[in-house]
Amino acid sequence: MDKKMPQYLSSPYQLLWFEPDDLSIMVIGYLLAMVFGGIFWLGMIAAPLSYGLLKRRYPRGFLRHMFYMIGWTKLHGYPTFFEEEFVE
Repeated sequence: MDKKMPQYLSSPYQLLWFEPDDLSIMVIGYLLAMVFGGIFWLGMIAAPLSYGLLKRRYPRGFLRHMFYMIGWTKLHGYPTFFEEEFVE
């Protein structure tokens, strides 16, 4: 049981000052830049910066909810989007 516990349980994992969603956008941008080159190298830098500005305007977890709304992912433990009444 020698696992390191974070100081705050609700804080996300970070690598330097990047959160996992920022890193995933950087990796996708890097892969696209390596495959296609050209303007995608600029996109590798511009995409995480613009995502960071977007992320600061909305509450934490908005990206997962947006993906849920368009049907790309599921939220486990929650009622479906079309439920009108939810009793806990």
